[in-house]
Amino acid sequence: MTGKHATIKCTSAKPSPHAQSYTVKRWRVVFTSLMLAAVTLLLMGRAIDLHVLNKDFLQQQGDARYLRVVPVPAHRGMITDRYGEPLAISTPVASVWANPKELQRHPGQWRLLASVLQMDVSDIEKQIKARSDKEFVYLKRHVNPDVVEQLRALEIPGVDFQGEYRRYYPAAEVTAHLLGFTNIDDQGQEGLELAYDDILRGTPGANRVIKDRLGRVVETVERVSEPRPGQDVITSIDRRIQYLAYRELKAAVVQHQAQSGSAVVLDAHTGEILAMVNQPAFNPNNRQEVQSMEGLRNRALTDVFEPGSTIKPFTVAAVLEAGKYAPTSVIDTSPGLLRVGGKLIHDLHDYGQIDIATVIQKSSNVGASKLALSMQPRQLWDTLAGVGFGFGSGSGFPGESPGSLSDYSGWHNIDTATMSFGYGLSVTALQLARAYAVFANDGYLPPVSLLRTVHKVEKTAQTSQQIFSARTAREVKAMLEMVVQEGGTGTKAQVPGYRIAGKTGTVRKIGPNGYEDGAYIAVFAGLAPASNPRLVMVVMVDDPQGKHYYGGSVAAPVFSKVMTGALRILDVPPDDMPTFEGAKLAMAH
Repeated sequence: MTGKHATIKCTSAKPSPHAQSYTVKRWRVVFTSLMLAAVTLLLMGRAIDLHVLNKDFLQQQGDARYLRVVPVPAHRGMITDRYGEPLAISTPVASVWANPKELQRHPGQWRLLASVLQMDVSDIEKQIKARSDKEFVYLKRHVNPDVVEQLRALEIPGVDFQGEYRRYYPAAEVTAHLLGFTNIDDQGQEGLELAYDDILRGTPGANRVIKDRLGRVVETVERVSEPRPGQDVITSIDRRIQYLAYRELKAAVVQHQAQSGSAVVLDAHTGEILAMVNQPAFNPNNRQEVQSMEGLRNRALTDVFEPGSTIKPFTVAAVLEAGKYAPTSVIDTSPGLLRVGGKLIHDLHDYGQIDIATVIQKSSNVGASKLALSMQPRQLWDTLAGVGFGFGSGSGFPGESPGSLSDYSGWHNIDTATMSFGYGLSVTALQLARAYAVFANDGYLPPVSLLRTVHKVEKTAQTSQQIFSARTAREVKAMLEMVVQEGGTGTKAQVPGYRIAGKTGTVRKIGPNGYEDGAYIAVFAGLAPASNPRLVMVVMVDDPQGKHYYGGSVAAPVFSKVMTGALRILDVPPDDMPTFEGAKLAMAH
């Protein structure tokens, strides 16, 4: 370089450190932003996939884990007596259940759980281990509310509760055989509970609920379907008369150390069953008592017996209808014996020549046999079959027996003779009571019913069968009044203030090897008041012990006590004022 002015040489400048730092930061921001945008897009895409594209599948999977449909129990209908008084009701209870998978993780709680539930620890252990791969097992059904409260306070893992209903019978053993009972799931097993189960049983509803991992309900999401309660059943029973009959029958069975007994009370005109009781009885509220079928059957409908002398009024009605005899016709029963086909029929005494009314009053086997043998066998058979023997009563009760009545074509003279005084056929207590209703209804046989009838049953061909003429029925009813009066076999059936018509029966029991010595069935069948019958009743006591085993000594007093109370309950006016006034005078002193 020469001269004053030097020439300046230009070269490229190097970037400053600050510029380099700025560039790096800018690229980092861009990269990070792009990454965040990509992640955001990815998440949005996943969200769209989960919430839109695969929503149904995922919802189904979630529901499968936590959403459940659980049943809502339906209330079983009540069974009431004819006036609406409850005889069987369902009350809400709780059952204790557990999640075995969860509970088996806490064996230290088993003893405490067993103590509250009053169970053996070993029983709980067996239930848990038997269903270890399941999520549900009942520990105890139908527990008391105080037990539920204790368990709630303990908060034992895996233990929860389920609402149910339990059947309760306010009258307990008084109505046990009639009503029957339900099982643990409130389904009818015996009696009216079984006969009308379809009507009584409700239709369960359903709830959709959310459950936690232990299977406990956290929240009810929605009601899937409403539970529909069962319908009530109104029976024909009058609980007051039912209790009377039960009390007096039980007292008689205990007093005479009998094997069993049955009693039936009918409304004479409608055929409604106002009372039906048996001994021995059981308490349907105690499930331990209903484990065995022994003693559960309704003997008044299922057990048959030979009716003995209570059949004689039908034999007499048959010959009166045939026109062969009149009530005043005389029968020679001397010498108190009658040989028929090599067999000997005898009376307790030699009654000599007696009219037909006295045949009934004294209960002459010889007289009844001679009357029957004067007819064709079919005439007697038609009468016995006509009043319902050998056929079901139509009550609709499960297991009802039709009894037995052999065909007349196979009868020999001895069969006809013994049939006339109640041997050779078998009946139930209900059949016998219904048959006696023909004498209360001027010869009409009413249908029987265990349900209350809405309208009074009229004595017409549409509702009843006419078996005898009104004249015959009234004539036999008058003879039955003589049985209860002095000189008859049924004086202990009398009811002060009322005229009673009835018949005693003392029947030898038949066993595996024929008729047993010293074993009898005591029977009384009757109606009251005789002037305008309102009630019909049959009492049967099986195998009374001791010297008193006659129908007039064992069964007739039961009839008297029950009928005395029943007529008063129903406010039936007296039809025998002299004895009514005498009874009031005796009570006053």
